[in-house]
Amino acid sequence: MKTLAFQNKNKPDGTLLQLQKELAIAREDLRQAYLRFDQVVDTDLIEACIYQMNAAMAQCNYLVRTIKAHTGGAEMDLPAAAVAASQMEEQATWT
Repeated sequence: MKTLAFQNKNKPDGTLLQLQKELAIAREDLRQAYLRFDQVVDTDLIEACIYQMNAAMAQCNYLVRTIKAHTGGAEMDLPAAAVAASQMEEQATWT
């Protein structure tokens, strides 16, 4: 019986996998928003890109907090998400 409990502990549940998939999608949305921001020149489009970047960042933050709460704050594969988001912010050219 202890063996089964140990095996289940290592296997992520469906909710966690779904949250991680949503986080990957949100990260891609954030990346795309930064790319669009670097390309647009019209002031209305710049404003829309900033809105999209803020929305995608808020979604990423929410998902990271939700995953941490779901796993009890245990170490997980999220530092890559945080690093990628901060790198995208650093690369953005605010003109």
